[in-house]
Amino acid sequence: MRVWCGSPSASKTWKTFRLISTVGYPDPREALRAFHRAGIAAVEGRAAVARALNEPSAIPHGPFHLLAIGKAAVAMAHGVADQRADDVLGGRVVTRCGYADADLTRRLPVEVLTAPHPVPDERSLAAGQALVDYLDDTPNDARFVCLISGGASSLVEQLADGADPQALSVLNEWLLGSGLDIGQMNRIRTAVSGIKGGRLGARLRGRRADVLLISDVPGDDPAVIGSGLFFGQNTPDDPAEVIRDLPVQLPLPPPPPAVNNPALAGVHPSIIASNRLAREAVAQAAQAAGWAVSCSDQFIEGEASVAGQALAEAVVSGPPGITIWGGEPTVTLPANPGRGGRMQTLALAAASVMADTACCLLAAGTDGADGPGEDAGAVIDGGTLQRGMANGDDPVTALAAADAGHFLAASGDLIQTGPTGTNVMDLVIGLKS
Repeated sequence: MRVWCGSPSASKTWKTFRLISTVGYPDPREALRAFHRAGIAAVEGRAAVARALNEPSAIPHGPFHLLAIGKAAVAMAHGVADQRADDVLGGRVVTRCGYADADLTRRLPVEVLTAPHPVPDERSLAAGQALVDYLDDTPNDARFVCLISGGASSLVEQLADGADPQALSVLNEWLLGSGLDIGQMNRIRTAVSGIKGGRLGARLRGRRADVLLISDVPGDDPAVIGSGLFFGQNTPDDPAEVIRDLPVQLPLPPPPPAVNNPALAGVHPSIIASNRLAREAVAQAAQAAGWAVSCSDQFIEGEASVAGQALAEAVVSGPPGITIWGGEPTVTLPANPGRGGRMQTLALAAASVMADTACCLLAAGTDGADGPGEDAGAVIDGGTLQRGMANGDDPVTALAAADAGHFLAASGDLIQTGPTGTNVMDLVIGLKS
């Protein structure tokens, strides 16, 4: 069975999937939830690391130190424990507050630290310093395995001397509501950071570090994932130019190392999970349920509300079947935003196009959190607007106030998954009966 993966303007790439069954789901909304779960399972951190360590070209056996940073850090570290627990000499694991797992420290000789996401604070600075100290204190012949996933940019930080930690929080709050994409935000974060842009990696001093990454950025560039903690910059930006128009100013650290810096010579990156892998798993699940599937390479970006309308129009006007997209749109926040994140915004905008149709659409993050709340996203259908408005909510007002979450709660369309152990940006799945 073949599934087309690509945008209309791109060259066609055919993905071949085995047709497991043709048994469908009686409820289209439940079908979308099941397909979303299949996508997440394919990129779950524990399994992804275990697979990577079992590859023929896997990390050599022997003792190493473990560093894991990101929202999927604990899950990824469990993957190491499953395969190489006896090789781990020690390490540090940094994850989001509420994502720690006491069982990990019983399986591995590591210390687990937590920090907030998406806005860093003093705990992020403490975690960043803990990584610096660990690298500085390990022997010159030490070997490292580093696990990086989305969220690392917020979870670990180090600032130049004299910098105000409160200014760091203000800067990141501004970035989140600025409408900038992840690449633009990470350029700014790198400019003011003492560990991003390869600066943490420079403390390896040429020692070997096998870096396994779950990508949450378009293009899967290791130098962009987590703001490139272990990777030098091909064309370093002028930091003074990058921060010139920011609402707050921070003193600048020394410039980041270049790609060919000898201190980074021992770094060996591997992308072990990505949005593409998740989309292909969604396509497999939909095919197995008997659906015709189009898996698009068109990256979702720009304002989430605009993207939601465009994707919904593509589903409504297209042939029956499943259409799959991935990406990470943005939301420009008003002064006092309401409830919800970019996927809830996209879903509510899509609902206005899909009203009174036999179509539905799931829009959700892969990490289990869309915005600051506990909701992962939403699954909307032709009755979403009617259900929400019956409770006195107005979709236009909700979108303008960045309050899509309240409307979608009233319509009964929100999704909660809890922490998923991964983060490969967002998935949007459209269904037309």
